[in-house]
Amino acid sequence: MRKILACLLAAMGLSSACGQQNFENTDVKGFAQLMENPDVVLLDVRTQQEYDEGHLQGAMLIDQGREDFMQVVKDVIPAGKKIAVYCRSGRRSANAAEKLAGQGYVVTNLKGGILAWKEAGMEVETGKYETDVFKTKSGKTLKFHALVHASIRLQYDGKEVMIDPVVKLGDKTIDYSAMPKADYIFVTHEHGDHFDKEAIKQLSGDNTKLVTNKRCADMLGYGKVMANGDVATLDDFTVEAVPAYNTTEGRQKFHPKGRDNGYIITIDGVRIYVAGDTEDIPEMANVKDIDIAFMPCNQPYTMTTNQLVNAAKVVKPKVLFPYHYGKTDVKEVPAQLKEDGIDVRIRHYE
Repeated sequence: MRKILACLLAAMGLSSACGQQNFENTDVKGFAQLMENPDVVLLDVRTQQEYDEGHLQGAMLIDQGREDFMQVVKDVIPAGKKIAVYCRSGRRSANAAEKLAGQGYVVTNLKGGILAWKEAGMEVETGKYETDVFKTKSGKTLKFHALVHASIRLQYDGKEVMIDPVVKLGDKTIDYSAMPKADYIFVTHEHGDHFDKEAIKQLSGDNTKLVTNKRCADMLGYGKVMANGDVATLDDFTVEAVPAYNTTEGRQKFHPKGRDNGYIITIDGVRIYVAGDTEDIPEMANVKDIDIAFMPCNQPYTMTTNQLVNAAKVVKPKVLFPYHYGKTDVKEVPAQLKEDGIDVRIRHYE
C-alpha cells in the first residue's frame, strides 16, 4: 500500500518515483572530479555562518533551510543545469538534492558532506565572498570573488588582480588589509563606488601595477593611463581599454563618452570583459570572443535589464555575471538569455 501511495505521489510531482532516489550520491573522490567540470554548479546549502567558517572552493551558497530556497535556486541557476551539492554531513544536501532533481536539475550529492571532505585531507576556503572557478587553456585555475557592487577580486597562478576596489559602500566594508597585496589594480573611472584611494593604498605593494583612465591617474598622481582603444601587455596578461558611457538622453552626464574605460583582460587564453559603467553602446559589436563578462545593470546610471539582455546578445559571452546592480531586480535575466546559450550567474555582492 505504501509503495502504491509513493507512486501516486510521484505522479503528482510530490515524491521520487515509487520511492526511487532521483539524484546520485558520490564519495569525496568522485565529487572532486565532478568539480573539475566548469559546467557543473557547486552548491553549498548550509547557513551563512557555516559557509564563512569553511567551504569548498567555488561554492555558491543558498541555505536550504530558507522558505524560498527553490525560488532562489531558480533565479540564479538555469533550469537543467548539473549541480554538485553538499552540506555538513550529507543529510541537508540530500534533502535539497531531491527537491532540485524534482525540478529538472541533474544533481549529485556529496556523501558525508564537508566533514568527509575534510577527513580526506581536501582543502577548504574561508570567508564570506562567493567564488567562481574556471580553468584556463593550459589547465591553470582562474578564480573570481564577488566582493561589493563593482569590486571584483581575481586570482590566477599566484597573481592577485583587483578591479575597482572600494573599502566602504553604504553599510558594507571590505578589509583589503587582510588580503594579499595586488599584482594589478584596474580602475574604470572616478566615481566613488569604483575609485577609492584608501583601497588602492591598502592593496598596493612595491610591485603593484595600477591601470586606469587619465582622470583617475591625475587624481592619484600616478598609474598607467589607458584610453579607449589602447592595448597593453602586462607580464603574461593582455589588456584592451574599451569605451564605457551613457547614451540615453539626460544620462550622458553620468558617464560621458571617451572619459571612462571598460577592460578586456586576456589571461592564458581566457578573455574577460569588465564593462564598467556603460549602457548598451554600439562599440559592443566589436567586443568579440568573450569567455566571461561582467556587465552592469542599475538604471539610470548604467543599463536597464532590457539593455543588459540586448548587450549580452551582442557580446555573446559564454558566462555572464550581472554586477553593479544594486536594488535592480535581475532575476529574470537568466531566462531571457537561455535560448542564446549564455550561462548567466547572479552573485550576491556583500
